Amino acid sequence: MSAFYTILLLICSNVFMTLAWYGHLKLHQAGISTNWPLLVVILFSWAIAFCEYCCQVPANRIGFVGSGGPFSLMQLKVIQEVVSLVVFCVIANVLFQGQQLHWNHLAALVCLVLAVYFVFK
Repeated sequence: MSAFYTILLLICSNVFMTLAWYGHLKLHQAGISTNWPLLVVILFSWAIAFCEYCCQVPANRIGFVGSGGPFSLMQLKVIQEVVSLVVFCVIANVLFQGQQLHWNHLAALVCLVLAVYFVFK
């Protein structure tokens, strides 16, 4: 069960991370944050990133073999990277509909899935 909770928390963490890193661009496109000073944009993103850390830290603690979880440190990192890219692709295609996936993006994702396979060997 800890593997399930770890991956679920990593997904939640990466949703917040992607919104913190790129959501302000959508707010700018929509004209909401056009007049916000850069410092306000940074603080807004940090507030979202706080939620990311509230999911990321427990995910790593629950999932790490040294804390009783099923994953090594290397496995946690590779899983996190794959989750990060999958979440980014979904959010980018929902929020920024002009961004399309091309064959090379899919090839890179396949390479990352292979990385997960190899890190578990």
